[in-house]
Amino acid sequence: MTATTDQQTIISSYGVRVPALGFGTFTLEGAVCRDMVKAALSIGYRHVDTAKRYGNEEAVGAGIRESEVPRDQVFLTSKVWMDQLHYDDLTAAADDSLTKLQTDYLDLLLIHWPNARVPLSESLRALADLQRAGKVRYVGVSNFTVGLMQEAVEQNGADIVCNQVEYHPFLNQQPVLQEARRLGLFLTAYCPLAQGRVPNDPTLQAIGEKHGKTAAQVALRWLVEQGDVAAIPKSSSVEHARANFEIFDFALDREDQARIAQLMGGTRVIDPSWAPQWDPA
Repeated sequence: MTATTDQQTIISSYGVRVPALGFGTFTLEGAVCRDMVKAALSIGYRHVDTAKRYGNEEAVGAGIRESEVPRDQVFLTSKVWMDQLHYDDLTAAADDSLTKLQTDYLDLLLIHWPNARVPLSESLRALADLQRAGKVRYVGVSNFTVGLMQEAVEQNGADIVCNQVEYHPFLNQQPVLQEARRLGLFLTAYCPLAQGRVPNDPTLQAIGEKHGKTAAQVALRWLVEQGDVAAIPKSSSVEHARANFEIFDFALDREDQARIAQLMGGTRVIDPSWAPQWDPA
């Protein structure tokens, strides 16, 4: 089943319209990345996520160009790594991303990880100038805590629209989600399948059997049903990418939601040494 535009779209208070289900490209490289992006767009995805750190922007851009989908119908996100957050470095990094992606603009550019050694105000100023120059439509952050979001919006007046964070049924991100909503941001959930943990969970499998769906489809549906949440599952398999997209023809009921809520805890699959002090789960 192909999702309708309304089913796929979430809207933030800044007026940004972004497909709630995107295609993630972390760890995809070269021809595999190019072909999977092209395949994802043929399936119906209209939101593609990459990052400078992934080293695959050229392949992502090639996949978009080789698809039959016009560039203006693809919501394209990239991210700048934490060692390029000074003003000149961030500006140069954005220009490099545009060159590698072979596009005139990004729909969304994010700070990939916070860096306490670089003033946040300096990075946000660079993002704002890139936006004014028309090189990016929207700007945002990734892996920001409640306090860092507040610093960006309330102390610096930044018009960020998104915080991309790890989010799946085993990680309680309610504090971050609630604060994002208060500040007018949406969340993008990376690792929405907890790097393979979701498909093997008995509770999610049981809920899936009830609806004729897989555990992965249940988890993705749970995320996008929350409102103000997008999910970007990655797949190197066309079959799995297609299955991940087939989540708009069913809905979770209150019993399902309650069972999933019991799974939510503090399980993180991405927690590098440079991570900020996470909010309590």
